Amino acid sequence: MRKVIGFLLLLVCCCNLKAQEYNQINEDGTITTAAHRRSDSIQSQHKEIHRGLKVWTIDERFGDRTPAKPDTVQYLFMNSIFTTGMRGEYNTTGNLGAARQNRIFVDRHEQGHFVFTQPYDYFIQPVGTFHFTNTYTPITNLTFNTCGNRTNGEDHLKALFAVNAGKELGIGFKFDYLYGRGYYSDNSSALFDYTMFGSYIGDRYQAHLLTSLNHQKQAENGGITNDDYITHPESFGTNYSENEIPTMLTNNWNRNDNQHVFLSHRYNIGFHREVPMTQEEIAAKRFAMASQAENQAAEAKEAARNKARREGIEFDEEEYERQLEEQRALTRPEASDVTPADTTWTKREYVPVTSFIHTAQFDNYKRIYQAYNTPESYYANDYYVPATYTGDSIRDRTRHYELKNTFAIAMLEGFNKWAKMGVKAFITHSLRHFKMPNEEGNEASWNEQGVLLGGQLSKTEGETLHYNVTGEFGIVGEDAGTINIDGKIDVNFPLLGDTVQLAASGFFHHVKPSFYYRHYHSRHFWWDDDDLNMITHSRVQGLFSLQRTRTQLRVAVDNITNYTYFATHYSVGDDYLRTGNEVFVRQGKTNVLTAQLSQDFRFGPLCLDAVATYQRSTNEDVLPLPALNIYGNLYMDFLIAKVLKCHLGADVRWFTKYHAPDFVPGLAQYAVLENTDSRVDVGNYPIVNVYANFHLKQARFFVMMSHVNSTAGNYFLTPHYPLNERVLRFGISWNFFN
Repeated sequence: MRKVIGFLLLLVCCCNLKAQEYNQINEDGTITTAAHRRSDSIQSQHKEIHRGLKVWTIDERFGDRTPAKPDTVQYLFMNSIFTTGMRGEYNTTGNLGAARQNRIFVDRHEQGHFVFTQPYDYFIQPVGTFHFTNTYTPITNLTFNTCGNRTNGEDHLKALFAVNAGKELGIGFKFDYLYGRGYYSDNSSALFDYTMFGSYIGDRYQAHLLTSLNHQKQAENGGITNDDYITHPESFGTNYSENEIPTMLTNNWNRNDNQHVFLSHRYNIGFHREVPMTQEEIAAKRFAMASQAENQAAEAKEAARNKARREGIEFDEEEYERQLEEQRALTRPEASDVTPADTTWTKREYVPVTSFIHTAQFDNYKRIYQAYNTPESYYANDYYVPATYTGDSIRDRTRHYELKNTFAIAMLEGFNKWAKMGVKAFITHSLRHFKMPNEEGNEASWNEQGVLLGGQLSKTEGETLHYNVTGEFGIVGEDAGTINIDGKIDVNFPLLGDTVQLAASGFFHHVKPSFYYRHYHSRHFWWDDDDLNMITHSRVQGLFSLQRTRTQLRVAVDNITNYTYFATHYSVGDDYLRTGNEVFVRQGKTNVLTAQLSQDFRFGPLCLDAVATYQRSTNEDVLPLPALNIYGNLYMDFLIAKVLKCHLGADVRWFTKYHAPDFVPGLAQYAVLENTDSRVDVGNYPIVNVYANFHLKQARFFVMMSHVNSTAGNYFLTPHYPLNERVLRFGISWNFFN
């Protein structure tokens, strides 16, 4: 695997060596192409104009575009490799590519219908966060990080390619392969994703297409048999390495295969009008004019030189250049020549008034839980013996697909001075299909349909006030009675020379628990309960930020009735084995208060960034949360030879002790342990990484020693699943433009 990856990196580097010499990516994510940096007689005198890459995300319901920044930032690049998140806010089972759950409740995603892929949300990217591209030159990105060796190491390779066929049409693909062999036995992971995307952005017609193929394979070891191997290793007569510590399960796997197709397109009706160009557009226009004039001048100069040669007269090079310079001065786009108030430069702009929108999404899933060797009495129940497959002890299968169509009409904001908001109305139809075994072990099917009606009011233009309110209501089928109301607002205003932002968001959701909370059939877990109550979840959240002091405060309050979750139960014997495993679906009521303070400090080259999050759940038996999560990053920010940007430092993540949810391998889900006598605490253990993080032109790379403080301690994020010990890691991300 590593030889293949090394060959691919070498091949791309060689093929793009010339592009590396002439192209660079800038701090704001824009790209300076070779044409803009070429030092000829006229362009070397021009103000550099950054042009190149633009990225955006789209709304999953309407396909509305929101500008975004490319992933080119040096800051915390070394933490982007972790399943535990950029600031260590996720619980995992330890290995790269493992299932995870966010400890910060307000940052958890809404429950989807296929719960088995939700713990892999870092790998299966939602449509709403995917970056579509528009680029002047083809762009390739390769990102690779590695650690360990062929026995226990972790490798992650990502490749991205994007190109435009004209101004309107952009296409590309993304390849993502993660392979974690696992430092503990029977804990390997292999995840694969291939995504193709395209967009067409015209005046009247716009479309976005996104397709992906995903595969996740995770070996499940059920955790180590005795936590004392980690917390009290001195109690054993032998020093055990990580792969020698006994685990509960062997030869067990979770496998997910899923395919996704998303299409959003719209037709706009509007009119054309003349509007002033922006300062950047004027400079770009004059730059193009100057380039064209220079080409014409070069051709004229060559013709004059040939004419002088034919007529046998001397060609005065200096006089000819002096005359050319006078002509160049007339079109040179100096910054002082272009002001925001310059209205002599205009462009013809299409102003959409009404849009007709259609969005279609198809998601197809298949899951298999496979086990060749299950300990005796590990499960409490045995509901059936498979009739069609007897090669292993467990082969649980379930399938699901969903087809969703949304039709919308939008009156767009800003087409005249009276249009202060955008208005949309929509209808959504969903068809959902599920397959699982029945009591005889044969495959049975379930179908659900639903229709939602809704609307949206929004204001996105301007610098002071923005808001968005969306409401949808279920009227037919399984979605009948559903109420989803989401809103957000932000106000930006100057204060003492700084910009202050006050933002608020909130929602009210009244929804039915998803299918697999109501129905699930497998060899050892089984439930059918159509009488589960509807979940009512409301949230109010406020955000205050001050740019000058780099301060951000977030406060949120959640109120949840009939919160639906998985609960588990097992017994721990004298030999520390966990037997009699069961899983239940429970509902309960809880409130959650969250307060998060982010503060960055700068003292010359010394930087200290800190994030502290306080949470309080009123019902820890239903929703256990750590009271305090802290992340700190202390580093030096400096340059070497004026070109190599360096971040040299250490960061730490820590949270208070709490009864964290257990991980259930047979479901690949986190579940609250109900029998209190078997609960164990995790937390109150700092995890420290030391790193050197670099950025040179188009390349970002790092060297990091993770978990440098690994000694005997409670370094568990999930009960019975220890973290890897001290590991040396390397990573690189390189952009190529050609």
